[in-house]
Amino acid sequence: MKDSKLKSAAEAIVFACGTPVEVERIALALEISAEKAAALCEQLQAEYLKRDSGIRIVRLGDKYQMCSEKEFADPIRTVMDLRRNTPLSQAASEVLAVIAYNQPVTKAFVEQVRGVDCSGVVASLVARQLIEEKGRLELPGRPLVYGTTDHFLRCFQISSLDELPPLPTDEKAEEADGETDGGDAD
Repeated sequence: MKDSKLKSAAEAIVFACGTPVEVERIALALEISAEKAAALCEQLQAEYLKRDSGIRIVRLGDKYQMCSEKEFADPIRTVMDLRRNTPLSQAASEVLAVIAYNQPVTKAFVEQVRGVDCSGVVASLVARQLIEEKGRLELPGRPLVYGTTDHFLRCFQISSLDELPPLPTDEKAEEADGETDGGDAD
């Protein structure tokens, strides 16, 4: 198959899936290497950006998905009769941050970091599809572990967790450590 036909086929696959599709699955379907499939998706992504289209192809880790441009969200909601999403509460933002930066984590870990029960917040984040169960630990009680989803990546407009901003350092704690480590000899 010619490259132009392969690119068209990759575009059709990404469109038809409606959900993020792994590069490996595209490669398997087109009988090409994963590298070639990723390159085709990157070319498509660039073409959509260049022509200022109302839709685009986004990379979500090792997956690609077709979605609408953010600026057209309001007219799309009107046509589809969708409610506007309510913003995350402070508690939900904190729990989401703890999970995103430390995943996979248990609810007990999140509660230890925050110092309060977070059962309701975790349930609401699962319902919003921002986090999901990633399995269970091999510990007594087999606690669930949670991690972020592809929907989380889309909502925060990042391709992978590597794009999360670095955590701020606590300069006061570092200064205090420096004072006690160096110490003054009396």
